[in-house]
Amino acid sequence: MHIVHYITRLIVGGAQENTLSTVEDQHHLFGDRVTLITGPGIGPEGSLEDRARQGGLDLRIINASRRSIHPWRDWQTYRELTRLLRELKPDLLHTHSSKAGIIGRIAASRLGLPCVHTVHGAAFHFGQSPFAYDLYRWLEQRAAPATDKFISVCDAMTEQYVQAEVAPREKFVTVYSGFDVEPFLNPPRPPEVVRAELGLKPDQIVIGKVARLFPLKGHEFLIKAAKAVVQRCPNVRFLLVGDGILRPQFEAELDASGIRDRFVFVGLVPPNRVPELIHAMDIVVHTSVWEGLARVLPQGLIAGKPVISYDIDGAREVVLSGRTGCLLPPRSIDELSTAMCDLAGDAERRRRYGETGRAMFTDRFRHQTMTAQIRDVYSEVLKRRRN
Repeated sequence: MHIVHYITRLIVGGAQENTLSTVEDQHHLFGDRVTLITGPGIGPEGSLEDRARQGGLDLRIINASRRSIHPWRDWQTYRELTRLLRELKPDLLHTHSSKAGIIGRIAASRLGLPCVHTVHGAAFHFGQSPFAYDLYRWLEQRAAPATDKFISVCDAMTEQYVQAEVAPREKFVTVYSGFDVEPFLNPPRPPEVVRAELGLKPDQIVIGKVARLFPLKGHEFLIKAAKAVVQRCPNVRFLLVGDGILRPQFEAELDASGIRDRFVFVGLVPPNRVPELIHAMDIVVHTSVWEGLARVLPQGLIAGKPVISYDIDGAREVVLSGRTGCLLPPRSIDELSTAMCDLAGDAERRRRYGETGRAMFTDRFRHQTMTAQIRDVYSEVLKRRRN
């Protein structure tokens, strides 16, 4: 197959790692001709451009492709993308992320090119202004006719798009976002060594969160709940992996609460360090209020850790209360602190939840499984187009 992927920017993030893993597998495992088109990987999240180049991939950068809406740059992006597609003449265009999905599907429609779009997270979602919500929903509805097939990273995304009348259910298929599971099965370095480097003691219970320090990621709820946790469970420590614009605000809040010493901020780390940091945790917590399906949830389970999450989007598809972790009402504080304390005090339950999650989700979230399923979608679309 000759496939072109387009994503708005190649930063460190779940949608971007999903896209890059698919491109790498197509190139190295299946021998496809594949091109990755993206904007510059700028921003505090970090970039995946070096990984793409080092992997020998055909990477094309459209400098005007940025996350924020900017009519002139967006028009330049559309023109450059259309030019590249005419030059490359692929069998199919696969778009990722909200903005790239809109621009890419318009270009594909103009060129009569088959197009698949992955819904990593709903373009219209909680936290947006009413204008932005309605605009993105309208744009998704307008782009849907140019979409041969939608790939959802969880069933919840399909439900949201069907309910929003973007497209009928039969146009969607769920393919879970895969990754390299091996480092999560087998720690790259001994957890006790990593914990010691972070100043964490063997007898402390470490509750960790992996997410950018940005709005909608829900760190503020964790910080509020932590005040009760440290009183009830003095041996608990919190490990935050990620960086972002809200870090000074969170550190100031922790200082004011007198619990700054209970938190370890790791900052921005390369993706290959995430497995060893998750292995250094005893419990994985995720308090986002908007997310397609946070990759850290299956990653934590495959590492044998219990997970706690708010019941948003696709979380309930892997966080099974009483089996793999605790699923809580969004933005709840008391329930969150209780769940963390309960798990912190019950080693047997932590072990049981982690083992169950590992058994259930390891094969389902292998990147090889994901890419094979995505290629089946391509084959179906191209066959239908030929007929």
